[in-house]
Parts: sequence; structure tokens; C-alpha cells
Amino acid sequence: MNNGHGGEDQHKSQASLDSRFNQTLKNVQGLLKGRSIPGKVLLTRRLDPPDELILQEQSPKYERSFSEYDAGTSDRMDKSGEVEVHNTHNPNEHYTGNKLRSSTSNVERVAKEVQKSAIGARATDSARVMKFTKELSGTTVILERLRELAWSGVPPYMRPTVWRLLLGYAPPNSDRREGVLRRKRVEYLDCVAQSYDIPDTERSDDEINMLRQIAVDCPRTVPNVLFFQQAQVQKSLERILYTWAIRHPASGYVQGINDLATPFLVVFLSENLEGGIDNWSISDLSQEKISNMEADCYWCLSKLLDGMQDHYTFAQPGIQRLVFKLKELVRRIDEPVSRHMEEQGLEFLQFAFRWFNCLLIREIPFPLVTRLWDTYLAEGDALPDFLVYIFASFLLTWSDKIQKLDFQELVMFLQHLPTQNWTHQELEMVLSRAFMWHRQDHQINRMLDQSKIISHLQHFECILPWTCWHVEDAKALLRSVLAEKQELCFSVVSLLWHKLIAAPETQPSEESTYAQQDGLEIGRGGEGTIVMGFG
Repeated sequence: MNNGHGGEDQHKSQASLDSRFNQTLKNVQGLLKGRSIPGKVLLTRRLDPPDELILQEQSPKYERSFSEYDAGTSDRMDKSGEVEVHNTHNPNEHYTGNKLRSSTSNVERVAKEVQKSAIGARATDSARVMKFTKELSGTTVILERLRELAWSGVPPYMRPTVWRLLLGYAPPNSDRREGVLRRKRVEYLDCVAQSYDIPDTERSDDEINMLRQIAVDCPRTVPNVLFFQQAQVQKSLERILYTWAIRHPASGYVQGINDLATPFLVVFLSENLEGGIDNWSISDLSQEKISNMEADCYWCLSKLLDGMQDHYTFAQPGIQRLVFKLKELVRRIDEPVSRHMEEQGLEFLQFAFRWFNCLLIREIPFPLVTRLWDTYLAEGDALPDFLVYIFASFLLTWSDKIQKLDFQELVMFLQHLPTQNWTHQELEMVLSRAFMWHRQDHQINRMLDQSKIISHLQHFECILPWTCWHVEDAKALLRSVLAEKQELCFSVVSLLWHKLIAAPETQPSEESTYAQQDGLEIGRGGEGTIVMGFG
């Protein structure tokens, strides 16, 4: 009798598991077909769930588990904004009872809710401030730890020190720091004396033209911020830009570099000017403090541009290369947007060139720029690559809108994006999505041996062309790859998913149950999990 009840309970448990597993597969399938996929989604199956978690539509109930990513206890949540959705009923979790539906809009809604929960615990959170204080008070700053903290935002009053360290302008060793800064500031003054403070008769024609162009561009820099209209501010900017251009003849001055100097200028002035930028007057400072500020701007600008030299050389090949990568990334993430822009004849260079040239400074409200640059500088040498993900996330903020516009409307919209009312919340959303996409790509590229996957594909293509594949063929390939690797790149998963789950000759519920009973997992994220990698 007990055996009979035991068999019946086991049957019910298996049926419930099959039903929820079917729904999980449908959810992931929906994500694959979605437009804007926010990174990795981890779906965990409980083998013996309580009855109250079984919903009417047999759709699983989830909690967003923050654990190490909790904004209050970890800096990584600030950095990633990654959504990990667990099927659990732990009452101690911060957020409970949200379904993960297949629609992309709901996925985006979940991501927004995550951001709302964490937005107040960013750079000014007391725990984070204590961590910054601890890192900066040591004899030697561990730059990797500082990068981890800075990625999610730096407390404003610590920003000058942190930026100098992240860029390698100030040494990590506190005993050497003051002496190095003093020496570099004197060196800057020598450069200004040799190149800027000379009569035009000692300049070449090219140098005269370059100085004239800088003088024209400085008043145009951040025109909506009155502080930059002060004559003395524009003179400081002119000195910095011209001195940099003379010292870097391979590129010289290129329009757009003037924008890149402004975050440094504001941050280093903040050490000596109080209140909001609208109330600043640079004339309140001594000449020594102004010179020190200029020197710090000059060296930090130099350090930043050292990592992207070919962005500003002839024809700016570095920017063109990144624009192409952006186009390909958008195609992978949001194919409908990519297709619509192509159908309308809009080239990415027509709008994204300025984004890379000025690093979005002209696209978002200036008060948000320094927060964005906390992340930029925390990325270090990896910044150029990460810019592609940030700009893809930025563009796809308006995915639905873009698909409704014709060519002329697209050009006007992308040149005047509606960001004037943006707050830190919208910026954090952009950075979180970018981080998740970038992190997933990085993990997959590191874990996958692409040559083995190609070998698998070629092997199965020889046996049977893709167009003739059936479910068994796809399952065999998937199992053989998973035998060696933990996760699959997005292109392979998409291809196999089409044959394994979404093929016209199969029903998702039948095949998903078959796959579960056969012990097949799309990736391996631990006991009883399915991990879909979006690369």
C-alpha cells in the first residue's frame, strides 16, 4: 500500500516537474525570440516544490536572488545588475513571487525593478564609502579592488583621487604619490611654456591652424553648461588641448577631444570649488591651483587617449572598427532593430561615429557624465571593447521606437535622443545591460574552444545537411558539445534550439519533456539548472 502511494506521489512529482520544465523551455524560447535580451538568465528547477508554488497556468514562480550581487553587501551587484532568477520560496529573499514570462517587455520590467531596488545604494552608500576609504587609506592601493568599487560609481569627493589612480597618473604607493604629482605638474608647465606661451611667429602654419581650430571649438564645448562659457575656463581648456596636440603629432587635435577633457576639468576643479557647477567661478582660484588642475587634466587625458590612439589618427580607423562591432552586436541582440535600420538605409556611422568620438558626452545630461566615466575608467585597457556594449545598450533603450521610424525620422531621432530628463536610474540600466552582455560574451569566449565546436559542426554537417536535420541529430550534437564544455555560444544555442525545440515537426512540450527525461541540459549551471548563455 505504501509502495502504491509512493509510486503515485512520484508520478505526480514527475508530472509537475515535466510541466514546469516545459514552461521553462518555453520561457527561454521566448527570450531567444525577444528583441532585447538582458544577459544571462539562470532558471533553477526545484525537484520537490511546495504545492503553493504551482500556479494555475503551471508557470513557475521565481525570486530574484541577489546574494553576492546585493547592492547593500556587494559591489558586484552595482556593477552587473545581472538577473539571476531562482525558483525558490526562501522567505529571507529580498524580492519574491515574480513570474518570468517569455515576453521581452517583462524581462526588461524585471531588470528595471532590480535597478530601482539598488539605485539608492550606489556611490553614496555608507558601506561603499567605507570600502573606498579602506582601499585608499592603505600604504599601497590595490588597483584591481579599486576598479571593482569604482565601476559602480565613486563618491564625488573621492573622485579626483580615484581617477588619478585608475588612470595610472598617480602611483598606488602613497609614499610616492605627492612627489610624482608635483613633478608631473612642473613638467606640464614646462610643456606649456615651450609650446603654448610662444608667439605665432615661432609656430608652423599647421600649428597656427590647429590653435585657431581649438580656439573656435572651446566656446562650443558643453554649450548648455554656463560654467564652460567663462573665458578663463575656455582658456584653460585651450592650453590643455593645444599642449596635448603638440605632444601627440600622430593625431594632433581632432574635434571631439575637447569634449573628452571636460569631465577631468570638472572633477579636478571640484577639489577646490564648492557647491554646484552652476555656481562655480574659476576666477576664485589662485593661479597655482588652476595650473595644478590643468596639469592633472592634461596627464589624465593623455592616459585615457593612450588606450585609443587610432581613434584620432588619420581617418580614425579605431572608431570605424568599433562602429562595425557595434553594428554586429546590435544584429545579434536585437535583430528586428538591425533589420529595420538596414531596410531604411541607415548606416551606423551616421550616428554612432559621434558616440565613439565623444564617448556619449553630447548624448546625455552633463551631470551624469562623471558617473558614466567612473565606469569608463574602471574598465582600464578594456574600455574600447566595452564601449561597444554600452552603446548597444544605449541604442536599444529605444528599440520599439526605432522600429517605427523611417530614414529621415531615424536620423533626426538619433541625433537628438530624448535623454534630457534622464537620471542616474536610466544610466544604471544602460550600464547594467552592457555589463551583462559583455560578461556573458567574455565567459563564453574563455570557456569555449571554438575549434572543437567547429569540428562538431563540420562532423555533423558531413553526416547530414542542416536543412535535413531532425531532433535526434540536434540532441546528439548538443550532448557531444556539452560533454566537453559547460556553456554554448549564442549562435550555436540558437541553431540547436531551432532544431531541438522550435522545429516545425515537433511540439515544445513533447520535446522539452523528452529532453528532461533524457537528462539533457542547455548548459550546466549546477544541480538542477538550465543556463542559457547569450553571447
